[in-house]
Amino acid sequence: MEHSGTSVLEKTDPPCSSNNLTNYLLKDHPDPHKWADCVHCGMCLEACPTYLETGQEQHSPRGRVHLIKSVAEGKISVNEQFADPVFQCLDCRACTTACPANVDVGGLIEEARGQVRQAVPLKGWKASVSSFFLKDLFPHPKRMNTVSNLLKIYQKSGLQSVVRKTGALRVMPSHLANMEAIMPEVKQSVQKKYKNVNLIPAKGAPKAKVSMLTGCIMDIMFSDINESTINVLTHNDNDVEVPKNQTCCGALHVHAGDRDTGRKLAKQNIEAFEDSGKVIVNAAGCGCALKEYPELFKDDPEWKERAERFSEKVEDISKYLYDTGYEKPKSAINKKITYHDACHLVHGQGVRHEPRQLLQDIPGVEYQEMMNADTCCGSAGVYNITNPEMADAVLDRKMENVPEEVEMISMGNPGCMLQMAMGVQKFGRRSEVVHTVQLLDWAYQKDQQVERDKQKELTTHKG
Repeated sequence: MEHSGTSVLEKTDPPCSSNNLTNYLLKDHPDPHKWADCVHCGMCLEACPTYLETGQEQHSPRGRVHLIKSVAEGKISVNEQFADPVFQCLDCRACTTACPANVDVGGLIEEARGQVRQAVPLKGWKASVSSFFLKDLFPHPKRMNTVSNLLKIYQKSGLQSVVRKTGALRVMPSHLANMEAIMPEVKQSVQKKYKNVNLIPAKGAPKAKVSMLTGCIMDIMFSDINESTINVLTHNDNDVEVPKNQTCCGALHVHAGDRDTGRKLAKQNIEAFEDSGKVIVNAAGCGCALKEYPELFKDDPEWKERAERFSEKVEDISKYLYDTGYEKPKSAINKKITYHDACHLVHGQGVRHEPRQLLQDIPGVEYQEMMNADTCCGSAGVYNITNPEMADAVLDRKMENVPEEVEMISMGNPGCMLQMAMGVQKFGRRSEVVHTVQLLDWAYQKDQQVERDKQKELTTHKG
């Protein structure tokens, strides 16, 4: 660790209460059981993106665990010095995968952030921006649809072209301008398209009925991926429900330390999917958040039990297809493809082999494994907005591992897709960034076109 100046690890403050978690507020404090097994062995260090960039102990997993434990022991307080390393964490969970004792550092970080936001709330413009997005926008589908309509006008009216050609984006912070440059085409949301549809039927005899989380940002910015998810599910004989009263998963709120809003959204989703079978998710961050709902209700036995029943039903689309069986496409996608492991899919949900198998089952795919595929890209929810310099450094390291000759980079999370698209642009690559389920959908569409052509030919001959 660095020894210049006063280290946050060395700062000692007097205890502020007599409870056994001395300097934490009683409400929703970090769970001591999560740090109890950490022996500070250092196996996590090489897995941590922020430690690799800074070399500082307080920006390593074991350093952060030590800090969180030190607050409980009354050695330091929940203050700005404590907040910095806690919020500099990407919450990528790679440390837990590397840890021999499986210490849940991500869970500790999120609980610690909740303590920070209780003790040191945001102020000024930061508080206003956070409240606008996390409380006034993301949880409200109608408002998100308004944003969608405005973005469509921006893209289709020619305004976007004018803004780009005139250089108006130069007045924006560079990381926001870079995001605008790779913004996908906004299309009709799945929630809006199927607002009067109770069930999207399977193409053949139904083998199961599943429900789908559409997400908030996902359904606005990546509705085509939601559409591909429905296509693939129905193609594989699943009836699909899209519950109307579902809402934002709450992942961004929990990452930001707003656990109260996270609980509110969790309750709404638990109720929305209470009568559902499997809950299919195509966004790694959302899926991980849904699976971790019980953590939000550790002090509420009734809701914890309901959250546990709900979380057991949550399944990533790639794992669901792999576990239940899927039709292997016959038509080829002749592309060189590599795969990036979204952190909250590989480390948060343990899904590693399944999406790779889906890709390799598509004829024509020349699959090439990416070195260090399970390292973070720097997206981490909105980390690339709140911590742009560190996010850029992590992205640079990630792009060094992307094989130069690949034509497509596949993954299972929208935030990663935006971040990796910025990396492709920054490094002058020509690779297309795609969601794994899109590739399967495109192959099925080719199969269907082949079948239609055959039927047309048969009809022509009969005529």
